Amino acid sequence: MLRRQILAAGLSALALPHVARAQGNWPERAIRFVVPFPPGGNTDAVGRIAAQYIQEKLGRSVVIENRGGAGGIVGSDVVAKSAPDGYTFLVGSIGSITISPAIEKMPYDPLKDLAPVSILNTNPLILIGRKDLGMSTVQQLVAHAKAKPESLTYGSSGIGGLMHVSALLFESRSGARLTHVPYRGGAPAVTALLAGEVDLVFANMSDALPHLAAGNLIPFGVTTATRSAELPNVPTITEGGIPNYATESWNGLLAPAGTPAPIVNRMSSICAEMARDPQVRSRMANFGSVAVSSTPEEYARMLRDETEQWAATLKAAGLSQGK
Repeated sequence: MLRRQILAAGLSALALPHVARAQGNWPERAIRFVVPFPPGGNTDAVGRIAAQYIQEKLGRSVVIENRGGAGGIVGSDVVAKSAPDGYTFLVGSIGSITISPAIEKMPYDPLKDLAPVSILNTNPLILIGRKDLGMSTVQQLVAHAKAKPESLTYGSSGIGGLMHVSALLFESRSGARLTHVPYRGGAPAVTALLAGEVDLVFANMSDALPHLAAGNLIPFGVTTATRSAELPNVPTITEGGIPNYATESWNGLLAPAGTPAPIVNRMSSICAEMARDPQVRSRMANFGSVAVSSTPEEYARMLRDETEQWAATLKAAGLSQGK
């Protein structure tokens, strides 16, 4: 046993110069940020801000690749199956990382196949509707949905995403019954709402703010426990009469499992600097997001805790895998 330990230690020592050289030369080429949604949504906006900031710090191009589909699962799977060489990262979101595993069979294990780097931002959702619905409060919406079950439709970024699950929890808490219409991303769902294809959307704040400012949509309520600083006059959904209702979106940077720790730590430290940058904070605030950061260890712990929380919540609501 001792001989094996000494041999292993010796081999590790021999490998260290190679690892150090690889880390010292990184990055030698462009880095790919996979955004698992179409252009134009919250995750895409955050990804582009992060890509610009990080490429300035590293002196190498950071290229955005939009791979939408299945509520973020398609793009997340691309990264989970990519080489762990420090040149592919995921701009991940809550749906395909901590919610979907409780609802459906996944092509990857988010906690095993992806290496957390840092959380990037948090973002409330907001329940918005068409101007011609003839309703302006959560109470009115719930009353209508109870009187005429499934007559109101809502768009989402796909099955298992936060937009979808937020609506399911809304139904569970309120007794309302809505009809789900999935799209390939949050921005397309809001576009469909504007076109009159659906009645409602639990939208990312970034997707909703421009249209609310223009007066094109109705704000029913924000999904967080407290009101949004961006829309202080819009009540929370709990204030609208739905007890214990609170959900919040986030985006974070993840890498394929096995990506060298020095690279992960370097990227995490840049994300920490980015979260403190006044220009970045201002740009994110423009679409309702709060710039934040974490160590890889803190982010990993958050993902584990949130995965357990969503699994328990969705099971209690009858929405867990196999339902």
